[in-house]
Amino acid sequence: MRSKREIQGQPQTMIGQAWTGRHVILLHCTNNNQFINLYKSYHAPIEPPRQNCAETLSQLLSIGYRIMAITPISAHHIQYFLVLGD
Repeated sequence: MRSKREIQGQPQTMIGQAWTGRHVILLHCTNNNQFINLYKSYHAPIEPPRQNCAETLSQLLSIGYRIMAITPISAHHIQYFLVLGD
């Protein structure tokens, strides 16, 4: 019998799901440590982001993501490029 998740075809993206391969996250924050947005590869495992950007980074690092680059987008906007996997 198929599970409800299989029938709906929606991927489970919260921690608890086994994952393989490489996953990418772009985390956007203000220079005052405020979360703006999070962009991720389709099946990337995440925890729900927090309003505090440092806490969001801490969660992602504890899952196993590595910071590959930090880029200033503007004077008040920072992008973190994180990768998980191979």
